[in-house]
Amino acid sequence: METVLETKAWVKACKVEDIPANGGACVMIDGEQIAIFNFERRGEWYATQNLCPHKQQMVLSRGMIGATKDEPKVACPFHKKNFSLKTGACMGEEDYQLKTYEIKVEGDDVFVGI
Repeated sequence: METVLETKAWVKACKVEDIPANGGACVMIDGEQIAIFNFERRGEWYATQNLCPHKQQMVLSRGMIGATKDEPKVACPFHKKNFSLKTGACMGEEDYQLKTYEIKVEGDDVFVGI
């Protein structure tokens, strides 16, 4: 089940230079930690909750990104659970789900849809 939140407003989250190429970083928006990923190899940006639903730790922004069968993913740095960056679905047998957010880059600014 895909959980993409309906965008009510675009919020400036950070500058492009704040997010490492082919990696992620965490921003705080409206009291929520959001992981932003710059998948430079693919020319794509993603945003998800930073909380890993497996062990309830705020770590996903530090996870490794990659792809499985062309599906972009992030792996939790602690327990290696893989989540789709597009849909938030756990790519294993577990029924974990991430919230995902719309994201856009305009010039040097990164915006998240809240």
